[in-house]
Amino acid sequence: MSKVLITGAAGFIGFHLAQALLARGDLVVGVDNLDPYYDVQLKKDRLSQLMAEKAFSFFERDIADTKKINKLFNEQEFDVVVNLAAQAGVRYSLENPLAYIDANIVGFTNILEVCRHHRVKNLVYASSSAVYGANAHNPASENDNVDHPVSLYGASKKANELMAHTYASLFGLSVTGLRFFTVYGAWGRPDMALSKFTKNILEGRPIEVYNDGDMERDFTYVDDVVQGIIKVIDNPAKTNPDWSPLKPECATSYAPYAIYNIGKGESVNLLNFIEEIEKALGEKAIKQFLPLQPGDVLKSYSDTKKLQRAFDYKPNTTLEEGLKVFIDWYRGYYKV
Repeated sequence: MSKVLITGAAGFIGFHLAQALLARGDLVVGVDNLDPYYDVQLKKDRLSQLMAEKAFSFFERDIADTKKINKLFNEQEFDVVVNLAAQAGVRYSLENPLAYIDANIVGFTNILEVCRHHRVKNLVYASSSAVYGANAHNPASENDNVDHPVSLYGASKKANELMAHTYASLFGLSVTGLRFFTVYGAWGRPDMALSKFTKNILEGRPIEVYNDGDMERDFTYVDDVVQGIIKVIDNPAKTNPDWSPLKPECATSYAPYAIYNIGKGESVNLLNFIEEIEKALGEKAIKQFLPLQPGDVLKSYSDTKKLQRAFDYKPNTTLEEGLKVFIDWYRGYYKV
């Protein structure tokens, strides 16, 4: 049994991860600032599910608040820290860039510092497929170049990876970054395309389809993502004895540092995705075709071989299965 701190515990992935860790007998402490970027009631409803478990405790904290995060670590000891707290969203980064600096840069620095000083055995943190930016190589590999971000969100996540390596190198902190691809499932974020599409289709309103639907994504069911996170929690990053400074591999190091893609490993066209939603709902979408939005990429899907080889990672949920679970939850939660 481990004591695990999850930041962003009221968030979509954090909630599901907490449920899975509690189910296997871990002690889980959740931290979240309940940011109003999207419906706070949804976050509170997720938390109410977790609070029913005796092994779960919650602290409303902002990871960018240095004093409060230090106080939490001074009062408690954690075996593992999973940092999922972040300002998410590509398009929102054009409207409110400072939110990304506060949460993703200042907040992550605080997490690195407390893990360093309190000798946490394993730090796992959320990176993103957004780091690949303008690099059009697909499927995206952890060792691909990520020097050309196209959103501040993606840039902040690349910065997290660089910061994490620095702490692994200087202080021996075992740290693993997870590049999540498009994650979906029950209790999903209302700002994500799946929730927006579902809502508008059920209400008979048009859905916004960018770049005339000529886009592709790697839709990964949340339970499969959680499976990958847990494998990383149970296997802290180690040094790579074969790492060479003459031919430096990006996703490992001479330090205890690793990066993994977590995705389904399949590319799904946006129009096909919408068709699957229509089938699951039994309703047709009214499509409003729009140009490509700033910060978006045309195609993004993951090479997951590294995680498969390391931990026998196998995402098994089909899009049809995952959409059915999501829509059953959506109809029940929103009573539609």
